Amino acid sequence: MPGPVLIPILGDQLTRTLASPRGQTKDNSVILMMEVWDEATYVRHHKQKIALIFSAMRHFAAELRDAGWRVDYVELDDPENAGSFTGEVARAVERHDPEKIRVVEAGEWRVQAAMDEWPDKFPCEVEILPDDRFSASKADFADWAEGRKQLRMEYFYRDLRERADLLMDGGKPVDGQWNLDADNRKPPKEGMSAPPRPLFEPDEITRDVIELVEDRFGDHFGSLDKFNWPVTRDEAEMAADAFFAERLEKFGPYQDAMVAGQDQLYHSMLSTSINLGLLDPLDLCQRAEQSYRDGKAPLNSVEGFVRQIIGWREYVRGFYWHHMPGLAEANELGAERPLPEFYWTGETDMACLADCIRSTRENAHAHHIQRLMVLGNFCLLAGIDPRQVAEWYLVVYADAYEWVELPNVAAMILYADGGKLASKPYAASGNYINKMSDYCSGCTYSPSKKSGEGACPFNPLYWHIMDRHRGKLESNPRIGRIYATWDRMDADKRQAYLDSAEEVLDALEPARAGWARKPEG
Repeated sequence: MPGPVLIPILGDQLTRTLASPRGQTKDNSVILMMEVWDEATYVRHHKQKIALIFSAMRHFAAELRDAGWRVDYVELDDPENAGSFTGEVARAVERHDPEKIRVVEAGEWRVQAAMDEWPDKFPCEVEILPDDRFSASKADFADWAEGRKQLRMEYFYRDLRERADLLMDGGKPVDGQWNLDADNRKPPKEGMSAPPRPLFEPDEITRDVIELVEDRFGDHFGSLDKFNWPVTRDEAEMAADAFFAERLEKFGPYQDAMVAGQDQLYHSMLSTSINLGLLDPLDLCQRAEQSYRDGKAPLNSVEGFVRQIIGWREYVRGFYWHHMPGLAEANELGAERPLPEFYWTGETDMACLADCIRSTRENAHAHHIQRLMVLGNFCLLAGIDPRQVAEWYLVVYADAYEWVELPNVAAMILYADGGKLASKPYAASGNYINKMSDYCSGCTYSPSKKSGEGACPFNPLYWHIMDRHRGKLESNPRIGRIYATWDRMDADKRQAYLDSAEEVLDALEPARAGWARKPEG
């Protein structure tokens, strides 16, 4: 008799309709799930991130068993654990003597590179399936990108919206507009707060995982004290229901707003569940559209939500695979300064950075404008090494996988790809942060002071990056006019900016070794 079909399911593939078990019989299949040391430590992930993935995996394995599947689950502390996906698949092949290995392609380049070696390593057929949980395949993106000089998300987004018939009316966008970003840039109102998202009390499985993580990864970044993420599909659906009912309406206009101590505002907080596979992204977009059709949410809020998922999320995944492996080493602006220590400790007098890092440490989360225009903006202005910045983002956020994190950091935030993704560097002075947040009112530094003692560091750093990269940036039509402003300043004023920026940069303490990766030796 031929052996069973061995079906490895990775930690970000926790989807009931996943392609690999689809169409297979339960009595002739073995689901393999693996907690492996390599994946938990290739960077020193936030403790909540490790706990979230392991807990979600264990819950998903229990659901599969309840549904009648045979599940071979290898826990991290199994004394025979080989520590890697390839090693654990090899052990499973010995245990089960499968006729075939059937697996969905990996989300990250390094994991896929290992998976591509499996046909030569194992004495059975290996079938690697496309991940059809995305609306666009890798081939779809490559076909779209072929012959284009610029790969702008806007046009990819429009194609996918048409294909999915999302917010469309007779072949045209609802209300005649594809993009309602102009309606979604309101600063926060004084005292603004949003309805809280549902918090999920850890059950016995999650408590066991938290204990494991504290024991084995206790020196990793972050805290587990506030762990309350959804770890099952049912919990994730509850979180989605609450977002659509209570926060979607005001999500659009205030999606760029920042308020000290308000760590979620109107954001969905669903990215962890989507990226684990617990929620269907297209279904979420359709539910958001229905909220608009039913008069429960305005078009600008719904379009903003759909754009993030069917637009940006799909686009960065395609962009990642289209530009790897070179994207990981991209450094168009030659940024080489080490990541500052305060990105790990939060010990800085800059109120905006301190609050964003606090939220990151406590929650393994910060919303997209905090990531882009505060945390990322400072790294761009200060010329921080893109590899160190990308590692930091990969470590600290519970929703961070390289396919979504690297394009956002290297290309969107740091312009390290030279503009293949973004039409300009998203550099901003303290004025932007002051407009879009309440951080500045309680800060040591003043956004209205441009240079010298007490000046917001973002102000001189803004002109410093513009000056040092003038040769690369001046010809950019979206940024070139800035140099006319710079040239109109008198020489003393320009020098004051540059001197202040150098003082800020000289005072940055490099991060100690071992935060992102375990020191060698």
